[in-house]
Amino acid sequence: MKSSIRTVLVDCLGVREGENVVVVVDPHPERMGIGVELVAGARELNAEAVLVEISERESHGAEPPTTAREAILASDVFIAPTSKSLSHTTARKDANARGVRAATMPQITRAMLERTMTADYGEVKRRSQAIAALLTSGTEVTITSDKGTDLTFGIEGRDGISDDGDLREKGSFGNLPAGEGFIAPLEGTATGSIVFDGSVVPFQELLEEPITVSMADGFAVDFSGGRAEEWRSHMEPHGRDAFNLAELGVGTNEKATLTGNILEDEKIIGTVHLAFGDNHTFGGTVTVPSHLDGLVTAPTVEIDGKRILEAGKLLI
Repeated sequence: MKSSIRTVLVDCLGVREGENVVVVVDPHPERMGIGVELVAGARELNAEAVLVEISERESHGAEPPTTAREAILASDVFIAPTSKSLSHTTARKDANARGVRAATMPQITRAMLERTMTADYGEVKRRSQAIAALLTSGTEVTITSDKGTDLTFGIEGRDGISDDGDLREKGSFGNLPAGEGFIAPLEGTATGSIVFDGSVVPFQELLEEPITVSMADGFAVDFSGGRAEEWRSHMEPHGRDAFNLAELGVGTNEKATLTGNILEDEKIIGTVHLAFGDNHTFGGTVTVPSHLDGLVTAPTVEIDGKRILEAGKLLI
């Protein structure tokens, strides 16, 4: 565990002596424990490290309280091993604009941290950057699978992003563990259907039955199978924008395994994840306090006809 903590602080975030490091946690015992170890590790590097405990947020993408926001904005490095994701928040985005280096770790566990932080991050970076470059230059994505996924959407003019663990530059942001190339699809363009057969947020377990989501004009319009209605119920309180197709991500971390925890599952090589809701923090136009991801295993993915995944095999 100590080696993994050092990888986060030194190899990924480049924490230096005298820097202000803010670690945000909530009352979940495992997340709190990881936060305490991150603070201790930062202090061993002679950084000024502060632990900030907040109440667990009601949803992924909900803003932290004002006091925590001010601490985040005043830091050099911000790390969030929380139960609900702070990735898609204005606080995180504003901190990056000020030059803060940030890593979010929603629903992180000790076992996940120890396993995934031993990946070859040089290869993770190579794969992630290659995918991000193809997404940036692309105009249309098609995703199919043997289980019934058949989805098309536009990406022209949007920038692909490499979530590769290299967060040493001023204003950098990413998930840890890292390992994906991702993009915000053009709003209003997604049509077809998605069969989620791995895991979905906020359920912390593998799906026993797939969930099929029908898309029209960029929005999820019908949910069926398994826990479909329960999943829909987590989006409904936030209105129509919570059903927007917000993200496509392609996994690139060879150490990630299928566990039911989307933070790790979405990094698995050979999978894609698609999210609904907020995307304003990474190039989209939708702002809503909800961002729910779901995993598609063994997909075939084409960008403008160029195949980058074939039945779960990464071709890059």
